[in-house]
Amino acid sequence: MSKVITAHAVSVDGYITGRNPGTGRGLGDATMLFDWYFDGDTPSEVFDGFKLSEPSARVFDALAARVGATVAGRNTFDDSGWSAGGAPHPTAPLVVLSHRPAPQSNERQTFVSTGIQDAIAAAREAAGDNDVALMGGGVATTALAAGLVDEVILHQVPILLGGGRPFFRSLPKHVRLRLVEAVAAPGVTHLHYEVVR
Repeated sequence: MSKVITAHAVSVDGYITGRNPGTGRGLGDATMLFDWYFDGDTPSEVFDGFKLSEPSARVFDALAARVGATVAGRNTFDDSGWSAGGAPHPTAPLVVLSHRPAPQSNERQTFVSTGIQDAIAAAREAAGDNDVALMGGGVATTALAAGLVDEVILHQVPILLGGGRPFFRSLPKHVRLRLVEAVAAPGVTHLHYEVVR
């Protein structure tokens, strides 16, 4: 069965955006969280235009190749500018968990308003044998609280942002993680955890 994974670039103090993210402002003043996408000399085999360090390319491409569909929350959707039909992955469809209507209909995006279980079920159907990736702190936290996440990957960038949107929101109970792999790379450390059940 496919897995549900969440992978984010995150500051050491746990933020996935800078201050003042939003529609037209992207992820706020935290573009340095993504410098490692472009600071290397190894082209990504999955994402055109990404040139990563060799260790980052190995980790990033292995994860990206697993993704068959992505689930994102509406804030992430709006902040990322996907209303014209875009998606975070070059080939995987996007499922958006939202209580607001879709800005327009297109075949790469599906909007679900009935909860995280239904959004992940729709993504699993679209992903086939591949994995479902979660984007956004709210979606990741809601899925963790519901016991639906199998792996957590943090691309930890050595910066303290001091504000923005945190990756993890308040959880109703603790979630235990087991470190699977830690890969140090220029400008980022890749921390791969398995959720302990």
